[in-house]
Order: sequence, then C-alpha cells, then structure tokens
Amino acid sequence: MQQKLVTYYNVHSWIFFREIAGLFLVFLFFSAPLLQASESRRLVDLRGHWRFEIGDDMAWAEPEFDDSQWETIFVPATWEDEGFPGYDGYAWYRKHFQLSEENNGSAIFLHLGRIDDVDETYVNGHLIGYTGSFPPKYHTAYNKHRKYVIPPEYLNFSGENVIAVRVYDDPLEGGIVDGKIGIYQEEGDLTVAVGLSGIWKFMPGDEIDWSHREFDDSEWYDIMVPAYWEVQGFKDVNGFAWYRKKVVVPEKYRGEKLVLILGKIDDLDETFFNGERIGRTGKFYLFSEPKVSGFEWQEIRSYFIPEEHIRFGEENTIAVRVFDGMIDGGMFEGPLGIVTREQFLKWEEFRDDPENFWKHFDNFFKK
Repeated sequence: MQQKLVTYYNVHSWIFFREIAGLFLVFLFFSAPLLQASESRRLVDLRGHWRFEIGDDMAWAEPEFDDSQWETIFVPATWEDEGFPGYDGYAWYRKHFQLSEENNGSAIFLHLGRIDDVDETYVNGHLIGYTGSFPPKYHTAYNKHRKYVIPPEYLNFSGENVIAVRVYDDPLEGGIVDGKIGIYQEEGDLTVAVGLSGIWKFMPGDEIDWSHREFDDSEWYDIMVPAYWEVQGFKDVNGFAWYRKKVVVPEKYRGEKLVLILGKIDDLDETFFNGERIGRTGKFYLFSEPKVSGFEWQEIRSYFIPEEHIRFGEENTIAVRVFDGMIDGGMFEGPLGIVTREQFLKWEEFRDDPENFWKHFDNFFKK
C-alpha cells in the first residue's frame, strides 16, 4: 500500500510538473511579441479634464475650433458618472497638448484605453484611427483597447496640438472609460522612410486583377491600418480580402535598398508592389484553400523591394492579399512603413538584443 502511495505521488508530481512547464512554454510563446516590444515612455499624461460636448459636428475635429465654452469632463470615466446619466448617442472630447522637438524621433502613439462604444480620433484635424463602426452599420468595440500611431507630419513639435475624439454610445455606459491615457514614445521602435499607417482601401473577396498597379479601387471601402477588420464593420468576413494603398517613394531614396514592413497580419498574406509579388507568408495553393498552421499571425512581415519595381517620385501601389482562417483577420498590428536596409537592420538588432528581452520580461510582470 505504501509503495502504491509513493508511485501515485511520483506519477502525479510528474504530471503536475509537466502541466506547469507546458503552461510556461505557452506563456513564453504568446508573450514573446510583448517581450520584444519597444520600451514605452509616456511623453504626455492625458488623464484629467477634457473638453466635452454632446452632439455631432465634424467641424469639431478641426484644430482651430474654439472649444472654450464646452463642458469639462474627467477622463477616463463614463460620461454617466460625469453628469450625463442615461445619455446615448454622439459626443465629442477635445484635449490640447504640447510636445518638444526632442520628441521628434521614435514612433509616437496615442493610447486612449477603452472607449464605449465607437470612436474616430483626430490629431490636428487628421484622422489617425477608428475602432468600431457608426450607425447605420453600427458595430460596438467597447472592449477594444485604442492605440493609434500618430504620424510625425501631423504633429507640431514647437507649439500646441489638439486631439479630438468622436464617440458614439448605444446602450449602457459611454465615453473614454478606462486605461492609461497618454501620448507615448517607443524607444528603439522602427524609424521609417515612408509611413504606411492610416487609411487603406479594402475589399472582401479575391480577384488577381486587384494586385495590378492601375486597378481602380476608388469604389472600395476605406479601412484603418493597423486594426482588425472585424472592429471596423466587417465582423462576418472570413477567407480572402484585399488591401491597397498608393504611396510616393521620394527620389532621394533612389539607390537605397528598401524594405516593406507590414507588421502582423492575421492570418496569411501575399504582397504585391506595383503588380509584382515581393513576398508572402503562409502556404497558398492554386486549386485549394490556403493552409494556416496556426502561428503565422505572430510573424512580422518584412519584404525586400527590388529597385526595378519602384517608381521614385510618383505614385506606387501596394496590394496585400490576405487570407483569414478564423476569428480575427487583417493587418492588425504595426509597425508599417518603407524603410532603408540600414534602418531595418538597426531595428532588428534592437529586437534581438538579449538585454532588451530580459528588460521587457521584467516589465511584463510589473504591469
């Protein structure tokens, strides 16, 4: 009997150890992107009082608009708790902030935490991101954390800047409700020659002609990148969809070796530059559906662009054929841009540095 108890204990100790080890390996796999992420430094703390107005007027996105007569509301908090109980519908938030020229370097992000239900966010009158979809094709995104890239060309580093957030709430609570609200800079992030975050053209379906440079995509949907397509009104789209964007590569980069960075894509992609395929991630077949192994969505897409495919100083077309196997889909996480080989290698060196790995490992547990 004693021998049986010892055997039982040893066997179950081994099972327990194996399960814990398995969970740890799963943690390492899924947290690896977090551990490799750049170090975030908050430049501006936006927690506090914002200007607030019920209603909807697109003029309120403009930096010159005078919001001095608006109400004051605390962020983050539901607007019900700030004196607007029971209100459902449109409202706008505005906040003024300043940056210094020393911040003009690494990538800058706006963190707005969780917004209930839908938002469009502007900096100095420029749309930088949206999550969810407004009526008549309403789709809530109350549980999604808002993190938007602010292109440096949209910012004033020697004066005042204005954030304007258009919010729609349907049932229950509304507003910018929680999160570490602020302007952040990510040290060691990718410095790009040409930024690609922002509005792209988008169409569910699959036609090879959509890869061509001259294809007319003017009737396609506008979609924000990076972000999942489900939170932008395409929750029922699975399978194939295409993204397209026109971009000018300045003449000064002629002779440079350039790399296209498209961040993370859920699940598979084939990427074309002016109609020429320059890269793909995943297994595509001629007469059957692509095969998703399960982990491609965590790979950062980086594809070399042969110089003969580039038209310097004029419009070029990037076309991305995406296949989503299940759940979320699309070009969902940056960085995105065209970079020089030198910029790319410097960024790769930072990401692969073991010292940075363990620093972010420690930071993960401090959060």
